[in-house]
Order: sequence, then C-alpha cells, then structure tokens
Amino acid sequence: MKNIVILGSTGSVGKQVLEVIRAHPNTYKVIGLAAKNEASELVSQIKEFKPKAVVIGDGEESIKEKLAPKPLIFSGQESLKKLVAYPWVDDVVVAIPGTIALEATLKAIQQKKRIFLATKEILVSAGPLIKKFLKKYKGELLPLDSEHSAIFQCLQGEDKTTIKRIILTCSGGPFRKWKKTDLGEVKKEQVLSHPVWKMGPKISVDSATLINKGFEVLEAHYLFGLPLEKIKVLVHPEGIIHSMVEFRDGSVKALLSKPDMKLPIQYALFYPKRPSSPWECLDLTKVKSLSFQKPDTKTFPCLAYAYSAGKIGGTMPAALTFSDEIAVEMFLEDKIKFLDIPKIIKKILKEHLPISNPNLKEILGVKDWVKNQLK
Repeated sequence: MKNIVILGSTGSVGKQVLEVIRAHPNTYKVIGLAAKNEASELVSQIKEFKPKAVVIGDGEESIKEKLAPKPLIFSGQESLKKLVAYPWVDDVVVAIPGTIALEATLKAIQQKKRIFLATKEILVSAGPLIKKFLKKYKGELLPLDSEHSAIFQCLQGEDKTTIKRIILTCSGGPFRKWKKTDLGEVKKEQVLSHPVWKMGPKISVDSATLINKGFEVLEAHYLFGLPLEKIKVLVHPEGIIHSMVEFRDGSVKALLSKPDMKLPIQYALFYPKRPSSPWECLDLTKVKSLSFQKPDTKTFPCLAYAYSAGKIGGTMPAALTFSDEIAVEMFLEDKIKFLDIPKIIKKILKEHLPISNPNLKEILGVKDWVKNQLK
C-alpha cells in the first residue's frame, strides 16, 4: 500500500481522486490532505480517511474543534512544502488551482515523490524549471487531466521521432457558437456552466475563455518535448475523443472514453498497470457523431496569446499564467466583465519584459509585478 498526499482535496479533481481511492481499497493510504476552503467537506474527508497531517487555508482553524482525535494541522503556503516532504509520503497529487502549490511541487520532486499533476498553471509558469528538477532528482510526473493522459497513453510503445503532430481536443466552452458582440454581458453563472465537464470555478472560466486550452498546449510542449508548431487544437463538442496523435505515415491514434475525470486519474495512480474500472464505459452505439472544427481565436484570443507566450519563452508564460489568475479572480468577485479577461492578459503580455532561463525567485517575482501593474 502506497501513502499519498492530496493537495486540493476539496476541489473537483481532489474529490474525484478520493473516489478512485475508495473504489480500490487497500491500494492507497491517504496520509495527508490540503485544502484552502470548504471546511465542512475537509472535515468529512479527515473523518473518513484519517490522514496523519492536514494543511488548511488561513482562517479555517475552526475545523480543529470538530475533530477528535486530531491529525497534525497546519496552515499557510509554507506548510504545503512541509507536508509533501514527510518521509512517509510516496505520491503527491497536485490539484490546487493556480500557482499556490508551485514551490510544494518542486519540493516534492526534490524529495523524490511521484507527482500526479492536475494544475496546469504550475507547468505553464515554470515548465523548464520543473523539467530541470525532474532530471536532476530523477523524478516522475504523470498528468491527471484527460487530454494529456490521452496523449501519454497514445504514445505508449511509440517512437517519438515518428510523431507528425499531437492534437488536443476542446469542447469549445459554453459560448462556442456565440458572437463576440454577445459576450459583453454574459453572467457569471453562464460562464461556470460547462457543457461537458463538471469543474471548479477557476478552470470553468479558463475553459470559457479558451485559455485553459492554451495552458494545455504549453503543458504538452513541456511534457512531451514537442515544438509548439507540432501541437494543434481542434474543437470537439461531443467530448468523446480526448486527444490524438498523428504520425508521419498518416495514421492517427486517438483515445475515446466517456468524459469522466476518474478514468485518467485512475490510469495515473495505477500506472503502468490498468485495473478494471467500476464506472460506466463508453457505448459506441450511442455515439451519434464525432465532429471537429478549428477554434475561433478572433472571438477567443486567449488561445493565440498562449502560443505567443510559449514561443517567446522565459518568464512570458508565467506572465500569461499570473495575469489570467488575477483576472479570473477579479471576474469571480464581480469586479470586471468576461471580455475584460483577455484584455488584461493582452495588456500584461505587451508590457512584460521576459527574463530568459528564470529561477524560482524570478518566476514568483512576475506575480508581484503583475499585481502591481493591475492595481
């Protein structure tokens, strides 16, 4: 039995990780949990899984009174690094939105923990640094999201030199058929209603602007070592094909399944084994059609911004990540409108002077710079 820590246990991905663990008892022991909020959900998780240590968000100390016996309870970002570094930890799930867990991820790699990564922003903002740590400490990082899991699975047993391109699929978000003129007054509730996936608020907004797919392009660039020119995006509204690999002989491999995050999560947690799944399988007789379109980057320019930031490199992807992180937070707090998000990102990318080969301090410094620019 392996010991696992889940950073972001009360979020959508974190809860589905726990569902997978429930379905396969005697395989994983949940040794640590971390959550920024959702105190009642976290208390339930602690009572069920009985972790040794827990990291809570600032202001959530009240949960201590609801637990008996109590695990070790810490708060604050520094405690995430302490949690993942414990010697009794084998695997770490990183599923906290944004870049809060960046330093903890690097610490976990340094301590030779196996990483299951769901948080795209971490690899986007610090991809070369993450890769450097993985090489130096002989680490292992497996993607949890469906698209990169699909690519990872399609590449098993393949010679990477034979790849012509990889194709990331995209639902198109809730406003796929909308004109830009109609997006000015969309309500927050509309943005948070994804047509295919059930997700948290941050990634729901990112999916609506298509920057989430831009993040995935950059993530694929770092994960699979392919130039950006070989990474394409197609809108696939049905959400059945999760991604594809096209080879130089003209053949295409694709992974198909129901849109259920538990499947790529289970694949990663048990890799290289593939256990049976207790969840509903895809019934191909019920699939009416599989359609594809090119993404509309005029209406949704954030995807193009991601390609541009990736080509420039250095700290430009970090500027992309942090500007989106702050803009989405402002949108969720009703401080800006939906169409202001790409405007803010464009402004930051235009003003940012990228640093080549940045270290951790320089990457984190970009966030402070972005905050100052948006005051």
